[in-house]
Amino acid sequence: MKIAAAILLLALGLAVPAMAQTAPDTGRIASIEVSGSGEVRANPDRAAMDIAVETHAAGAAQAAAENAKLSQKIAQALEARLGGSGKIQTGSYNLMPEYRQNPGETTSRVVGYVATNTVTVETTALDRVGPLIDAAIGAGANRVDSVAFSLRDQSGPRNEAIAKAAADASSQARALAAALGVKLKRVLHASTVAEPRPVRFMGMAAARMAVENAAPTPISPGQITVPATVNLTYEVE
Repeated sequence: MKIAAAILLLALGLAVPAMAQTAPDTGRIASIEVSGSGEVRANPDRAAMDIAVETHAAGAAQAAAENAKLSQKIAQALEARLGGSGKIQTGSYNLMPEYRQNPGETTSRVVGYVATNTVTVETTALDRVGPLIDAAIGAGANRVDSVAFSLRDQSGPRNEAIAKAAADASSQARALAAALGVKLKRVLHASTVAEPRPVRFMGMAAARMAVENAAPTPISPGQITVPATVNLTYEVE
């Protein structure tokens, strides 16, 4: 019995320190979370255009040769109009067969080839965007896929938008705390949400009108929006 009691006491003595190793849950810090938004309007200072020439011919070599001739003319016209205020680079090049399946036929057959050469034009002279499109069309371009306006450096407007978003989040936190009857203390966590770079696109319908319109192409970039979102977590009591 004495030996059994000693073993039981020893077991209990070992169990107590083991239980003490786990600290009791003191509870989480009381907090509220808010999300604020802000935006800044800015004038763009850069434009990028995707301009293409598409040629069709019965043979691949013929389609490619015609495309190369027109592409060279387009590049020369664009370089002359840019005047050192931008750059031109090849965006993509494709040479593909064209297929046709007539009624009653079970398979398609090659009826010709299409060659497409797309060049990307970037410029900081926004007043030349319309004339650049006109120059390319005059040289043989028959597609304007897109026109995009953006900022070369958006850090200034971005920081201003973040400040507005933070003020909005702080205002919401004060209103929420008052509604709940609690007091704001320190900021436990703050973060910003990444936003896409501000760009504006000219739609395909407008681009097609630019190709078909013989008059000078009017391009007005307007302003673009730089958005920001700020998330704040406040300790409350």
